[in-house]
Amino acid sequence: MSVYLLATLDTKGDEAAFVREHLEAQGVAVTLVDTGCVGEAKTSADVSREALFELGGTDLATVQARGDRGHAVSVAAQAAVCLVEQAHANGQLSGVFGLGGSAGTTIGTAAMRALPLGIPKVMVSTLAAGDVQAFVGVRDIVMVNSVVDIAGLNRISRTVLAEAAAAIAGMVNADPIAPSDTDRPIIAATMFGVTTPCVERARKILEGEGYEVLVFHATGTGGQAMESLIDDGLVTGVLDITTTEIADELVGGVLSAGADRLTAAGRQGIPQVVSVGATDMVNFWGLQTVPDVFKQRQLHQHNDNVTLMRTTLAECRDIGQEIVKRLEKAQGPVKVLLPQQGVSAIDRVGESFNDPTAREALFSEIHRGLSGEQVVDVEAHINDDEFATKAAETLLAMLRNP
Repeated sequence: MSVYLLATLDTKGDEAAFVREHLEAQGVAVTLVDTGCVGEAKTSADVSREALFELGGTDLATVQARGDRGHAVSVAAQAAVCLVEQAHANGQLSGVFGLGGSAGTTIGTAAMRALPLGIPKVMVSTLAAGDVQAFVGVRDIVMVNSVVDIAGLNRISRTVLAEAAAAIAGMVNADPIAPSDTDRPIIAATMFGVTTPCVERARKILEGEGYEVLVFHATGTGGQAMESLIDDGLVTGVLDITTTEIADELVGGVLSAGADRLTAAGRQGIPQVVSVGATDMVNFWGLQTVPDVFKQRQLHQHNDNVTLMRTTLAECRDIGQEIVKRLEKAQGPVKVLLPQQGVSAIDRVGESFNDPTAREALFSEIHRGLSGEQVVDVEAHINDDEFATKAAETLLAMLRNP
C-alpha cells in the first residue's frame, strides 16, 4: 500500500519530489501521480499524465489540442477520482497527499472526497487560509496553508511541505483504531432547533434499545454529512425527522443540502422513518440578507443571525412532491410520519407559522405520491412525546423486521 501523491509535475515537480523523499524517509511508500497537462514534467511519475487522462476517458493529445485549461483540470480531477477509487478497492492505497494552487487543489481534493472516512487525506494548498468548504465537502480532509505560493523550494515551502508530509506519515503509520466492545449499530437522525424535543425524546428510546444515535443539524452541511456516511455503509437505520433542507433547496434558502438529500438510505436499502420537520420554513441569515423578492413575505427573526420565512401553500405542495420523488426510488423500507398539529415549534396553534392549509397541501402531496402503507398520520404535534415515541417505535419495528 502507498500514499498517492498528486501534483502537476510540470509546475510542482521539485516540490513533489521533496515530499516523496520525506515520506519515503519515514517508511511510507509513495505512488507519484502526474496530474499536469502542459509543460514537461520535472520529475518522473509512477502514474504518467498519459495514463491518468486515459482513465478520464480521453487522451493527453486531445486535451492539449483543445487548449482549455479549465477543461483539462476537470478531466484530471475525474481521472484522479477513478484512480484512487480503483487503488482503494484493490487494497493499494494508504492515503492521498496533494499540493498546488487552485488547479492542484481542485484535482487533489476531488480524489480525496471520493474516499471514505478514515483514509488519510492531506492537501497543501495556497487556498487553505480561505473558505475551503467547496474543497473539503463533508470529508475528513486536512487542509494545510502553504503560506507562500508553491513555486519553488525555499525556507518557507520546505518547512510547510515537510510538516505536511510528517502529518500524513503519522496518520499512515499509526496503529488502526480497534473496534470497541461498546460500539453499537448506528442510527442517523436529523434535528433543527425547532424539532429538538422530538429528536431528543426519540434518541433516548433508540439508545435504550441498544443503538448509537448520531444527530445531524439540518443546516445543509449536516444533511450532506449524513448522506455521505449512509453511502459509506456506516448506518443501520435513519430517523429523518427534519427535512427542512429540501425547502431551502427548492425555494432558495441558504441551508440547502443539494439534490442528493433524502436519497442515500434508499440507495443502501436501509430502513428509514421520514417526517417533514421544519418544512414550514426557509432559512436566511440576518434580516438584512433576505433577498428583495422575499422582503414582503412572512418572516420570523429567529435571532440576530438567522431569519426564517414561512413556506406558502404552493411551496409546501412542491416540497411534498419532491419528498415523494426522492423516496419512491428507495430500495428499502420507508415510513413517512405526518404530524397533523404542526411540523415545527412555531407551526402550531398560537404560533406565528401556524398554517393548517399549507400543512394540508404538504400532506396531501405525500399521501398522493406514496402507497397508503408508507404514510402514517399522527394526531399530534411534531414535538409532542406521542409523535417522538411513534417515530422511534416505527423505526425499531422496521429494524427488527426488515
